[in-house]
Amino acid sequence: MKKCCLAVDIGASSGRLIAGHLEDGLLNLKEIHRFENKMVQKNGQFCWELDRLFEEIKKGIHQCSEMGLSPESIGIDTWAVDFVLLDEWNKPLTDFVAYRDSRTDGMMDEVFKTFMKERLYLETGIQFQKFNTIYQLYSIKQNHPEILENAKSFLMVPDYFHYLLTGKKANEYTNATSTQLVNAFTKKWDHEILDQLGMNKEMFKDIHPPKTVLGTLTEDLIEEFGFNMKVILPATHDTGSAVISVPEQEETIYISSGTWSLVGVENHFPICITKALDYNFTNEGGIDYRYRFLKNIMGLWMIQEVKRNYKNQFSFAELVVLANQAQTFKSIVNVDDPRFLKPENMIQEIQSYCQETNQPIPSRPGEVAKCVFDSLVCSYQQAINQIEEIFERTFNQINVIGGGCQNELLNQLIADATKKEVYAGPVEATAIGNIVAQLMAVGEIEDIKEARTIIKNSFKVKKYTPLTVTTP
Repeated sequence: MKKCCLAVDIGASSGRLIAGHLEDGLLNLKEIHRFENKMVQKNGQFCWELDRLFEEIKKGIHQCSEMGLSPESIGIDTWAVDFVLLDEWNKPLTDFVAYRDSRTDGMMDEVFKTFMKERLYLETGIQFQKFNTIYQLYSIKQNHPEILENAKSFLMVPDYFHYLLTGKKANEYTNATSTQLVNAFTKKWDHEILDQLGMNKEMFKDIHPPKTVLGTLTEDLIEEFGFNMKVILPATHDTGSAVISVPEQEETIYISSGTWSLVGVENHFPICITKALDYNFTNEGGIDYRYRFLKNIMGLWMIQEVKRNYKNQFSFAELVVLANQAQTFKSIVNVDDPRFLKPENMIQEIQSYCQETNQPIPSRPGEVAKCVFDSLVCSYQQAINQIEEIFERTFNQINVIGGGCQNELLNQLIADATKKEVYAGPVEATAIGNIVAQLMAVGEIEDIKEARTIIKNSFKVKKYTPLTVTTP
């Protein structure tokens, strides 16, 4: 039986269990189990199936023994902002409502009536998004105050899964910062914000950093699996784990490319200045209390929805090929327009936007896909320009990580638009970051510097150079 660490990485559209171990100074990965994640409609709201996801996690753990693996630790990362409220008997008080649900409509302005927008940014450094946890909680307070009155525990989604594994409750730092309720400087829950918004401070747990050993499995799970293992907090915000996998930080702007696109840089202190507020950048927590100064952009959610609207008759790879064949088509939509957050039909919404802005209307699948990719690149370029303006310097290269780095057309479009070299990979950046955090916690890797050297040597990346077009 080969010893390993288990990374559970769950994004907005899929989840996976990946085993990792060090061998001859290199990190080796093995996929154990992959499963679907999606929102479902329940009681009139868009919700996650967290109970089913936990069963998928357990299914993957069971498969380890069948594959000759002996996991010594496990850590879970997921998307941000969503949470579970538990009552005094540790039962969920609500359905597992998803951030794309409309319950937060208008809540941002309601919060600003109590706590000034500028002051909220100065204290938390977090980007204003209508679905942030603060606005989800305020929606509950406004519409169902009895729920918050009965809430004894607030756990982010990965915190909840870790609780199910160990029976221990804790809030992990990187994901907690996405709530817009953590003070960027003290790195603790901001009690002044909680008090002014009338939130129950007691339901929030102590915040623990990545690499914390939370505990071991519950007795029931030890009996079920036939073995025990440590439960270690990685950077439970999936982007927090992914950014660990960017080996060259000093000269690099990263794009974590998945359902969302996160464009930013790693920094050692929060930047809560007026220009960062005006450009709507965020200062989310990272490994070793570093900061991920970034902008959250709609991302490949749009092409995922386009694929679904075409009833999955095209694969993602085929949509890329069709987009490449539609090189002469050019229309741009604002990917961060709220209309694209959860439309009835993404294709029709894109077409309507183009019609309203007097641009060519994409009709064929390749044109729709080309419009999405060009629009993403336009948004990336704007964010990159703003980063360089704020930092008063030029960054020489871009590192695209995550599943989206496999889109060769998009990578080349980014290089051509920004006139920067683009490095694509590693694909499983989030799982890699999760695993190396566990390895640092148990002492197999000394620190983040050694971790990034190992990652750089272990995984290939592909380089894209800006194309120079000459005219006769």
